[in-house]
This record gives sequence, C-alpha cells and structure tokens, in this order.
Amino acid sequence: MATELKVAWGPRKDNVYLGKEIQRLDGIDKATGAAKFAADANPKDCLYARVLSFKGGHGKVKSLDLEDAKKVPGVKAVHAFVKEGDELQWDGALVAAVAAERQEQAEDGIRAIKFMFDAMEHFVDEDDLKGAEAAKRTKDLGNNTKGDVEAALKTAAVVHKGSYGIATISHMCLETHGSCTRWEDGKLIVNHSTQNVSGTPANFVSELQKQHNISVDAADVTVLCQFVGGGFGSKFSADDWGVAAAKMSKEAGRPVRLMLDRATELKIAGTRPSGFADVTIAADKDGKIVAWDSHHWGTNGGMKGGTINLAQFPYVFDFDNRNRKATGLMTNSGPDRAWRAPPHPQLCALTDTAIDDIAAKLGLSAMDVFLANLDKTPAKLQATYEAEIKRAAVLIGWAKKWHPHGKGGDGPVKRGLGMAIHTWGGRAHAGTCTVRINPDGSVESLSGTQDIGTGTRTAIAMVLAETFGITLDSVKVRYGSSVYPRSGPSGGSTTIGGVSGPNRRAAIAALGKLFDVVAEKHKVDGNSLTAKGGKIWSATKEVCTWKAACGLLGMMGIETTGEGPKDDGLTSEQVGGVQMADVSVDTETGIVRMNQFVAVQDCGLIVDMLTAKSQVYGGLIMGIAYSLTEEQILDNKTGRYINADLENYKLPRIGDIGELIVEMYQPDSEYERGIIGLGEPPVIACGAAISNAVANATGVRVPTIPLTPKRVLDALKAAKA
Repeated sequence: MATELKVAWGPRKDNVYLGKEIQRLDGIDKATGAAKFAADANPKDCLYARVLSFKGGHGKVKSLDLEDAKKVPGVKAVHAFVKEGDELQWDGALVAAVAAERQEQAEDGIRAIKFMFDAMEHFVDEDDLKGAEAAKRTKDLGNNTKGDVEAALKTAAVVHKGSYGIATISHMCLETHGSCTRWEDGKLIVNHSTQNVSGTPANFVSELQKQHNISVDAADVTVLCQFVGGGFGSKFSADDWGVAAAKMSKEAGRPVRLMLDRATELKIAGTRPSGFADVTIAADKDGKIVAWDSHHWGTNGGMKGGTINLAQFPYVFDFDNRNRKATGLMTNSGPDRAWRAPPHPQLCALTDTAIDDIAAKLGLSAMDVFLANLDKTPAKLQATYEAEIKRAAVLIGWAKKWHPHGKGGDGPVKRGLGMAIHTWGGRAHAGTCTVRINPDGSVESLSGTQDIGTGTRTAIAMVLAETFGITLDSVKVRYGSSVYPRSGPSGGSTTIGGVSGPNRRAAIAALGKLFDVVAEKHKVDGNSLTAKGGKIWSATKEVCTWKAACGLLGMMGIETTGEGPKDDGLTSEQVGGVQMADVSVDTETGIVRMNQFVAVQDCGLIVDMLTAKSQVYGGLIMGIAYSLTEEQILDNKTGRYINADLENYKLPRIGDIGELIVEMYQPDSEYERGIIGLGEPPVIACGAAISNAVANATGVRVPTIPLTPKRVLDALKAAKA
C-alpha cells in the first residue's frame, strides 16, 4: 500500500527552518565578489559593445552613416536601430551600436558614426494639464461614478479640495540592463540580466526573426542568470539591445557583451509613470468619508496618452459616493515599465494624502480617520488593518507624538507624524520544478526560476530541508537556466509562492516514495513515518537515518515534479500593511529628514523571517528615495533628461533614512493562509506617509512628491501668500 502524505505545511510549532531567521546561502558569494552577474560574463574572444543614443526631445532621422565606424581599428560589428525617416520619440532613444575588441575602440566607433536628425516639436511637462490641452497632447480616459456625489457633498460636515501629485521616476538598477551573447554550433547562449529566465528564450527567437530575419529554434536558445544586480519590474524581455547583441555576435562570429551605460539606462530602461489629481473629499463630523470626486492625469511615457489605472482610484477605499475622471498626457518621455507594485505607490500618494487633509480640517488625528473608514476597505483586510494600525502606533509612539497639523514646534525645524495603508495581491505564479533525492542523501531542486535579490535560493532550500527533515547544506538548489523546468517570471510578488508551492508538493511526493521503500525494508506502516532531524521515525521510534533510507533507493534515486499554483492551502493572496513616518522639516532650507519609519506588514506564512524583514527594509529605503529626492527631470526647452547620472539622480545614503522599524504581522491566522508574496507591498505607502508627516509638521501640504527642498519652500511661501 502506497504511503499517502497530506499536501500541507506542518504545524508552526514543529518548524525547524520555516519562519526562522536564516542567512542567505549566497551571501558570502555576493559579499566577496564570487557571485557572477551578466555584466561579469567574459567568454573567450568577447567583444565589447557601446550604443549611440539620441540626444533631444523629439526628432526625425535625416541620415545615418555607419561606414566610418566599421573602419575603426578593433571594430568587428555595427548595428543600426533606426533608419532614415524614423521618428525618435524621446531623449536616449537608441540609434546604433558598435562591438569591438576593447571598450575604448567601441567608443571610438561610436564617435565615428555620422548621424543627423531634424528636430521636431516636443512636450515633456507631465504635470501641466492646461499646457498639454493647448498642445493637443491629451486623451480622455473616461470616468467612473458610484452613488450620488453632489447630494453627499451637501450633507457633509466638512469638504476639502486639494491638489496632489507624484512625479515620474526611472528604473535605476545598479547592474544596468544588458547581456552577453554567443553562438555555438548554431545555438544561442545568453547571459542575461533578467527577471524572466524561462520566458526570455522565446522572446529572443521572435525578435531575431522579426527584426533581422535570423531563424533559431527556441530549443536552441539558452538563457542563463544566476544573479541579478537589481530588477524591479523592468527586466522581463530580450530588449532591443539584447537582440542587437545577439545579431552582432552572429555577424562577428564572437561573443558580444552589451550592457547599457548609466545615462542610457536611466533614459530608456523604463519609468514608473506619474500621477496628478485634483480631489474633492467630504466627511461627516466623526471622520466618516461620505464623498470623493477626483480628476487625475499623468503620462505613462511616449505618445500612448495613458496614465495610472482609473479603476483602482481612490486607493484601497471604496466609498459609497465617488466620481473619478482621468486624462492621459502624450509626452516625449521614455517608456514606462512596471516598477515595484504598479501603480499602487501613485494611487496611494493621491488618496491617503487627501484623507489626511480631511482629518486635519476636522481637527482629528489621521489615525482615527483611517480607523473610522476601514469598513470601506476589502473585507478580508479590515481586521488586519486595525491590528496593524494600532501596533504601528505603539511602535512609533503616536499617542505621545501626534499633534494637530502645523503644531510641529516653535523653531524653524518642525516635527510631524504621518501614516498610510496599502494592499497587494501576491498570488503565486504558475511554475514547475523537479526535486531529486539522491542515494547519498543529498537533495536537488531544479527550476528555471531566478533570484533577483529576494533570497529565492535560500527559500527553496529551506522548504526542502523542512520537508525532508535534513540540514540546509544537504540541499542543492539549481536555478537560473532556461534548460531547467519552466518557472514563472519574478514580478508581482509572485515568486516565493511560485517556487515554494511546487517544491513542497514535489518534496512531499518524493517523501512518500521514500517512505514506501523504508516501510517495505523495515516492515512498518509507511503512513506512520515522519522525517525529522536527519532520521526516519515511526511515531516516536527511530527507524533509520535519512542517509540509510536513501541508500535503499538504488542508483537512480527518486525524482518527482511539482506544479503550481493549486488550491491546496500552500499559497494564497491579498495582504495589507501600514506605515507611519516621523520626520523633521527645516522651514528655512526646505530639507526633510527622516527620524523614524515604522512598517507593520503581513504576508501569510513567512519562509525566512530575516529575508522578509529585509524586503520591508529595502522597500522603505526605496520609498524614502521616491518620496524625498528621486525624480526624472526633463528640460522643457530641449526635451533632454538632465539628471540621468548617479550624481544628480539622487538616491538616499545611509544618513538619509533614519531609524527603520519593521514588524511582521504574524498571528496564527496569517500562518494558516499559506505563503503570499512580499516584494512589492512595502514600497507602496511610503510616499503618502512621508508627505502626510511633512504636512503634520508644517501645516502645509507640499503638493507633489518628491518633497525636494525647493518644493517644500515653494509650498511654505505659497501658504504665507
């Protein structure tokens, strides 16, 4: 009789690894430089590629001559991204690429290219709705109404009108986008900086055929990616530059490495779109919001005329009476790509700030108003939000520190508190894996997933070690190659569930087969067996060691497959979180400083507590970046991206982040929900929470994020006027 094991997570109290703080298995490799990224790939006879990009707001290609570039010593291949007559829609658009023996020769080749264009009219002012209308650069995206807004406004105790905005930011991965490509016996091998190992080969195949009439079977394309130096939603495809590298590699008969330079990376590798809104919000005397009316606009890059999703606005809250209208702007700015929780940071920044302002107008604490309106949030999150808000308040000292807006102190430096809430799905992506139990007792997991810095390798090892009752060093996690079983892309906070579920299912199936062999050998009931502490047990009696059990398997061992997601309780979806910020604002310089930043976050069953907290810390730091300094700045006159470098595209340093306090919300009910993704939620509420803290400190709403010193001083000056 075959052993039947239940597919489930074990009781929380019995866990040896799950939920504990386990250091990353690849931490030493990364810290010592042993970890190899796509940018480190250096096969024999590798050529180095550089790109020529457009420098202007909008133009049409007049001429492009690559002949002199081909004559430069060391140049082995050239590639044109455009042809005469093509329009270039934004600063940084790719024009040509050169591959050469050495980097400086590739740069010489770029300088030898003769490129001329005719300048065309451009528009890059993403917050200027009237200007866009005058330039006929808008698109009506419709409106959505529920209830009777006008009637609710008439009965409200307080009505507030405000303007809010959040600027475009660029993807700023420390490892820029790119790849190292080579052809071997007609087969393409790509070391690619990607969030999508399994899905990218087909993308290379289709684009090589479409763009260059190069035919190759998907089965003959291997994408490799062991480590990624940053991927926050922009690294899912082969990309034009990756395809160009493959084409030049085939032309030259040698490997080609093409990584974007920093300026080009910031200009074309993707942006998080902007959002601006005029909001009318109304509440009764107790802070219950009775009406919401808004018109929001922004750009999702290029001439598409889109903006953030109207259907999700206002964010988290579904008020009884609401009207919302949206207008898309067509701008000559770089293309948008998913950026950590799209488009939730924008929606939150335009919603929770208005809620904070109505609370201030009522003379109430923002926390009390958020609590009063939780019945308008998703039903499954209401109790979670309430518990998290109250816990965050204790951690930051809300009861002691809170004061009405504008009462932040007598001197020039004012201090204030702000809060915001957020939600995210985090459902596991579709994926497969293979799990092997070897005769020597070692265990392997194989899947075409990737670790974009979130600890995927460690999490898989923990799941298998927990399931088999063995040590982490007995598990070998093999991933980062498209030849392994297909797994989903790392986006939408879907990876942890997408790899943990299949590996747990495969491991339980493998364990059942091992128990069958042990039961037959030792004449025990297979259904009575458990694996723990490197041994096999029948009830409380030791049957044999793990290695002895595996030694019964013969030469082939056991191999099983796992798939997901499935409705078996291993994974689920929908989380909520709360963030509270304590800031100081120097009203003479406009500088905002973080004192404390508190996050209380749920995510179902936590695999690695250390990594989970690390995800939240990282989200808070990214949130501080886009809240205070990070911004794409386009020059209205020239259309150029004028801060596309690491000096002027400002990210926070260690002295800019203050004290970060993270607590994972983990009652038993959360554990029982199964695993839910965590990568994106922690970055969502930061902008609104910090903006609200600045408003609480100064009594003045700085309308647009990031809250740069100039914007703070301008808002204070306008308030005085």
